[in-house]
Amino acid sequence: MDRLLSRFSHLLWSVFVRNIFLLSPMLDFMQDNIGELDVERQVEQKARRREQEEEKEKGLKSAILFGSSDTYDSILALEEKVSCIYPLDFEEARAIFLVGQNYVNEAKEYFEMDGHVTDHIEVLQDHSALFKALSFFEEDCERRCKMHKRRIDMLEPICLDLNAQYYLLICRQLQFELAETYYEMMDLKLVVANKQDELDAHTIKKFNHLCMSSIKYYKMFLDSVKTPDGKFPDKLEDDVLRPALVAKFRIARLYSRIISPDSGKQLENLNKSLECYCFVVEYCERNPEAKKAVETELELSEEMSGLLPLKIERLKMKMVSSN
Repeated sequence: MDRLLSRFSHLLWSVFVRNIFLLSPMLDFMQDNIGELDVERQVEQKARRREQEEEKEKGLKSAILFGSSDTYDSILALEEKVSCIYPLDFEEARAIFLVGQNYVNEAKEYFEMDGHVTDHIEVLQDHSALFKALSFFEEDCERRCKMHKRRIDMLEPICLDLNAQYYLLICRQLQFELAETYYEMMDLKLVVANKQDELDAHTIKKFNHLCMSSIKYYKMFLDSVKTPDGKFPDKLEDDVLRPALVAKFRIARLYSRIISPDSGKQLENLNKSLECYCFVVEYCERNPEAKKAVETELELSEEMSGLLPLKIERLKMKMVSSN
């Protein structure tokens, strides 16, 4: 009975983490149009928070007046353990994160990999999601990168060891999340690099590593949706439609971001990028119902499919003239 109760409590916590904190609409609400923390909205919500706290203080005074302060204090103590108020800044998010991480670590001890594969991986995914949600509130790009690196360190070994023949869905989830995490790190490193006057060899190597690692896992995900003879299906299943097209779109962007002094390598990467952009465009032309799933990616793919050939031709002419 104790084991059943323990299992039930951990699963309840998993649901709590997902629904209350990680998947809460507050994270979407606090984003600006490029997915970063909207500072003006943050200030507005903090002002509203102060008003709510003043109302709570009035409630406390009323409870004391009518002799129910003990009950009020008991409820307040439970609320403070995991607040029902959505976080507005890093410190508030971190407080919730630490409580969540404590429960996740307990769950990891109970759901060991040996004997509880699916449950153990689900707990790791929860832990990763906690770091992802926390990183949203962190303003320093380097610290955000370190949080994403923690996610990679906990998920990558599992992903590489897991047998896709028996755990296909989980493998796909891990592959896509790892690709996405490397992709986010690449974007953050790009922000940092743009602030530097000149990139050193170490920074370029690190940046290219992030690009290639993201490409690697996106390709692993795409390979998992291919037919047994290794061909891409003419029509993707609904559950993999958007992820697969997003993967192709991001691979295109990643290839165009790789830094290389070799003109031949630059040309090769631009051609690979163009191929992936064209894939998204052509797939949506063959399957018009897919357009709604990737409206933004399709629009950008159409634009890049027109621009990249010109860039490729200019690079070819430059290579000819230099020879």
